[in-house]
Amino acid sequence: MTAVSLTSGASLPSIGLGLWKIPKDDAAAAVVEAIRAGYRHLDSACDYGNEAEVGAGIAQAIDEGLCTRDELWITSKLWNTYHASADVPQALQRTLDDLGVDYLDLYLIHFPIALSFVPFETRYPPEWFYDPDAASPTMQFAKVPLSETWAAMEALVDSGKVKHIGVCNYGVSLMRDLGNYARIQPSVLQIESHPYLTQEALLRYCKDNHIAVTAFSPLAALSYVELGMAGQADSVLTETCVVDASKRLGKTPAQIVLRWGVQRGTAVIPKTTKPARLIENADVFDFELNESEMAAISALNQNRRFNDPGVFCKAAFNTDCPIYE
Repeated sequence: MTAVSLTSGASLPSIGLGLWKIPKDDAAAAVVEAIRAGYRHLDSACDYGNEAEVGAGIAQAIDEGLCTRDELWITSKLWNTYHASADVPQALQRTLDDLGVDYLDLYLIHFPIALSFVPFETRYPPEWFYDPDAASPTMQFAKVPLSETWAAMEALVDSGKVKHIGVCNYGVSLMRDLGNYARIQPSVLQIESHPYLTQEALLRYCKDNHIAVTAFSPLAALSYVELGMAGQADSVLTETCVVDASKRLGKTPAQIVLRWGVQRGTAVIPKTTKPARLIENADVFDFELNESEMAAISALNQNRRFNDPGVFCKAAFNTDCPIYE
């Protein structure tokens, strides 16, 4: 697999296994099969609720001699309820304990949203509601500036428990602001990006400022149909330009879309638990899309965002929480 180079000299594998929505019962086996298939990039998060099982899979893969810890790139994310400086280190330690590792390769602020702290013993992962048992549960915001959270993330690098830090779901304005106050600049920005949401301006900003980009939901609507946040008709895999490239190259439409993501310089983290699909998703390095194919796929852009707190928080959590203009 190819990799995205970071300013530190480290290499972020271009294809990773996204662990969002993988059930606990399937997580360990999915991790082992992914590592067996050649994956070395695992994208996890506290909020996914499966880090202990992911950790079991990592331990099994290492025990079986499939990899060493140093060969893996493990990413996790700081949840919204742990933004206060006093809470950041304990959130990281819980993730390290669950994953069964001594350090993370990358730790990201999951959303630019600070919520009130929920103790581990009350609920973990805490998810979005402050008190899900309330008569009318809502999210409860906390007055924690993002600069405070970032300073606490920097301290994690100083401690040696995290090698790189970054953010998720930031736009250009927040990235520019972060660059102005950061002592340690962000290594990676993780964002939703696919042919319906190309985010060209944000990618240009990151390239100019030497920030690597990871694209989540790289196959667009496929991640959201089961959540009722997209329909089958929203699939990018049936677009004419994708199908035509698929026929020319003898690759599946999903491979074409993933190749488009890799070829434009981003890392991509598709999710699957199927061994055959793991192999298919990683098999995108023996061909290239031509300029007209790349342009046609990029031209599918609709600025269509499937994962938008300004939409799903109001619908699912009774709280208006827009973060994008």
